[in-house]
Amino acid sequence: MLAYMNREAWLKTIETGKATYWSRSRQSLWLKGETSGHVQLVREVLLDCDADTVVLKVEQLGGAACHTGYRSCFHRRLAGDDFETVGDKIFDPKEIYR
Repeated sequence: MLAYMNREAWLKTIETGKATYWSRSRQSLWLKGETSGHVQLVREVLLDCDADTVVLKVEQLGGAACHTGYRSCFHRRLAGDDFETVGDKIFDPKEIYR
């Protein structure tokens, strides 16, 4: 998945070992999995050569990172002129996000 971090989210992630992001829509910190239970436990942190991008390698609890129920947010691939869904849903969002 792709998400944003500010300094506060970065510090909370380092402190807790759980992926915490900055929600641009809510304008607040967002602990990944706070609603769904699909928490991301940080196992490794990588920094790119420009020191402006971080990759978190995580253990994804619950088996899915995407709020639509798929393992990955990147579950659609270009096939010709259209996109096809790759993989199966892990959970039904209607049952998680009420």
